[in-house]
Amino acid sequence: MSHEAYVGRSETRDDRLDARLLRGLAATLGVAPPAALPPLWHWMLFQDWVEPGLVGPDGHPKRGGFLPPVHDLPRRMWAGGRVTFHAAPLREGDAVRRTSTILSVTEKAGGTGRLVFVTVKHVVEGPAGVALEEEQDIVYRGTEGAAVKAAPAAADWPGATRRVLVPDPVMLFRYSALTGNGHRIHYDHPYVTGVEGYPGLVVHGPLQATLLAALALEAAPGHALRRFAFRGRRPCFDGRPLTLLARRDGDAVALESRDESGATCMEASAELGPAGA
Repeated sequence: MSHEAYVGRSETRDDRLDARLLRGLAATLGVAPPAALPPLWHWMLFQDWVEPGLVGPDGHPKRGGFLPPVHDLPRRMWAGGRVTFHAAPLREGDAVRRTSTILSVTEKAGGTGRLVFVTVKHVVEGPAGVALEEEQDIVYRGTEGAAVKAAPAAADWPGATRRVLVPDPVMLFRYSALTGNGHRIHYDHPYVTGVEGYPGLVVHGPLQATLLAALALEAAPGHALRRFAFRGRRPCFDGRPLTLLARRDGDAVALESRDESGATCMEASAELGPAGA
């Protein structure tokens, strides 16, 4: 089957918002357990656990199944996404359903060779109706070239809301466990340095996006997120300072994460609305 033949394929999964997940991520991020699911915490749901014989060498489930296999490009990562939040919050104990549809499969040539991008749309529903709609961009690439390229420091954002943290192996392991993410680049130091060629454990893109979404709300008290979009620019690694920035302009917030050199790792944007609307 050609990769393009996967376009339009759909699947539905059911789950329940377990209190242990909420408490676990709250503890991992150092915040109080929430009454309603904060933005992007839904990534703990609909986990894809497979038996040992079906795990690939990178820790992900072996290629195939719902997504196109793309066997010849060994590196698989989440490149970015766009989320629209509806006024139907998810709460502890809620039964939830996700319907996923492959929107596109495109091939491009990048600086490190051939790339295949897969965009998947998810619609997540709870007892009050549709809670959110999301598009995820997944990229497959080869091992040609350096795993990380040098990048210049980004321009300063005077007056921006700013937070600095140092992601450590414990934080990355806990986030991997809470989201059911077996990708070895986030917890297996010999693998990530010896096989993938990175200088340390890679900080999850979704974790960075979750931190940036929380910072957007911190920069806009009394508001809620209506839309959030993010795009990974370069990886960042454990044991190194990671700076989070939020710059508000009315109902829009520009966001970035930056590594210890000041280079942009993730860029994001948020659209705000009144809380409870």
